[in-house]
Amino acid sequence: MARRGSSSPFPSLPVVAWQPGLPVHGSSTWVVVVGEQDGLPAAAKEAGGRLGVDLDRLLEVQRATGFTPSAGATAAYPLLTGEVTEILLVGAGDGSANDLRHAGAAIARFGRGKDELTTVVAEGIDDAALQAFAEGVVLGSFSYTQKTVDAGKPAVGTVTLTDGSADKRQPVIDRGVVIGRTGWLARQLAITPSNEKDPSWLAARATEVAAATGLEVTVWDEKKLAADGFGGILAVGQGSTRPPRLIRLDYVPKGATKKTPYVVLVGKGITYDTGGLSLKPREGMVSMKRDMTGGGSVIATLSALRDLGANVRVTGLVCAAENMPSGTAYRPDDVIRHFGGRTTEVKNTDAEGRLVLADGLAYAVQELKPDVLVDIATLTGAIKVSLGAMLYGGMFATDDALADNLADAGRVSGEELWRMPLPAEYEDLISTPIADSVNSSKGPGSITAALFLKAFAGDLPWAHLDLSSIAESPADRFEYSVGATGAGARLLSTWLASETPTSGIG
Repeated sequence: MARRGSSSPFPSLPVVAWQPGLPVHGSSTWVVVVGEQDGLPAAAKEAGGRLGVDLDRLLEVQRATGFTPSAGATAAYPLLTGEVTEILLVGAGDGSANDLRHAGAAIARFGRGKDELTTVVAEGIDDAALQAFAEGVVLGSFSYTQKTVDAGKPAVGTVTLTDGSADKRQPVIDRGVVIGRTGWLARQLAITPSNEKDPSWLAARATEVAAATGLEVTVWDEKKLAADGFGGILAVGQGSTRPPRLIRLDYVPKGATKKTPYVVLVGKGITYDTGGLSLKPREGMVSMKRDMTGGGSVIATLSALRDLGANVRVTGLVCAAENMPSGTAYRPDDVIRHFGGRTTEVKNTDAEGRLVLADGLAYAVQELKPDVLVDIATLTGAIKVSLGAMLYGGMFATDDALADNLADAGRVSGEELWRMPLPAEYEDLISTPIADSVNSSKGPGSITAALFLKAFAGDLPWAHLDLSSIAESPADRFEYSVGATGAGARLLSTWLASETPTSGIG
């Protein structure tokens, strides 16, 4: 994941730097960020004068040929003389943080293969928009390939930002880079092919992250899982020759006391999902290497909390298994005993994610006793039917303040959530005379899955994030590249690093 020869578990990201005042010597490519309402930044006009370019006239010409300053739109203009050889106009839309994130990503894509870009933004850009812009530069730089020929251009080396003022804004940019890094890391974990990625591989990556960021890490192997009674994780993983793992990461902020709020995150870590004996069709298996997106996002989130100065204690639990058919695989009609003793009758081995999450939730309730409990998963295809693709992730919650705080973080991070209902009337759909519940029903699939998990969350304020609807991008668009999106890492990092993430909860 890191640059060859590096001991860091993190990828090599572009350098995003703030320059007070206009640079005396910039790069050979200057980028001008243009808003729909405000037009050219004042500093850009000054820069154009230095370059001998009438940028107002250039913008007028580009508009005439179809350029509009919508978020992420680009138009390049070559210069025939001087040290600067190219000017790029990039649309900032309405100037909101979300649109500036799109603009940053567009600049990163344009900058592939270049050593440096000098970028002029509007004077007085607020902190939220500047941070989002830096996030976009990082996210738009993402690529993953194992090609040995035509591997594509590397990410831009450095993007220098300025609004022409003497202000010092590097801490805001650094925060954006860290948030962007969580999305990059979660995406890279999710996109790694499953012939390389199995539960022990995921545990090894989490251990590397913990060592680099000052986290405590504990890993349960299959023997310890059996000894401690994690029946759901063991059942799902027993069909594979590559055994399951439970990964625990712990973050404690500096100066923490007994009164410091405590949050537990539980992530689905299915490193490949064939459906087990309830075998998926071939088309349904494609992209199932990213069925551990929830677990990867938990790892990525924990990796950022110290850099972001989060003031809550956080434990991340990643319930990792590979769901395979074999002579040792679990079967429909099996009864599983989860951590803590609750039982589940299996009706569909392809409803495996909730079985591993159930163990993690039960462990959190009985052993960790947090103030807030959140699980995150690519859990159901049904949420895509409800919400479509790439706009909203599904959220179920037992606490209104928790739901509001997560929704706010979703809007800020660009990973938006839509709250779904948890009607008790549907609980009969997962009832059975054989066990405490069944793991699958013919009812509304995302809701009954959430109701199944709710029983394991006890009386804690709890939220379930079903992000299958935003886990895969069909194309390179804005801050996403085609394939796995690493959904949830930016959302959770933004929430936990806010000033009062647990405000009003309980």
